[in-house]
Amino acid sequence: MEEEKVILVDENDNQIGLMAKMEAHEKAILHRAFSVFIFNNNNELMLQQRALHKYHSPGLWTNTCCSHQRDGETNIEAGKRRLREEMGFVTEIKETTSFVYKAPFDNGLTEHEYDHVMIGYYNDEPVINEDEVADWKWMPLEAVKADIALNSDEYTEWFKIIFEKFYEHINVNPS
Repeated sequence: MEEEKVILVDENDNQIGLMAKMEAHEKAILHRAFSVFIFNNNNELMLQQRALHKYHSPGLWTNTCCSHQRDGETNIEAGKRRLREEMGFVTEIKETTSFVYKAPFDNGLTEHEYDHVMIGYYNDEPVINEDEVADWKWMPLEAVKADIALNSDEYTEWFKIIFEKFYEHINVNPS
């Protein structure tokens, strides 16, 4: 099976090439990614705990799902694909903001991503893919924010960045 490739981008999110995912993380090369935030009618966020065998950030809590777009795939198509693959459901999502971050990990890999943040709404329980997700829960945004302040090491780096810098883009009520 061919290794998954990520879309290399410049600082303006223009595609400049493709590279094997692991190589991009080893070399800390900027690539396109996305983070999906799913809310219920109580304005609670669906969090996932990453599977314990993930190559980085295993067992950490994070947004509903995240991954990398495939070549030729829109951000929305990618977000819906990974919601289905990781959480076992699909719902409508929309883009809210994007940002670039760089986060080195203890294992020598680095996430250097142009991350597109998307939100959507869903009120049922997910059917998690245990190869990707260890656990899940609903939490009010204020409780998430407070828990990140108390237990920062239990959350992924990108999730903490989104909460710190882009809270107003995800703190919205369903329309």
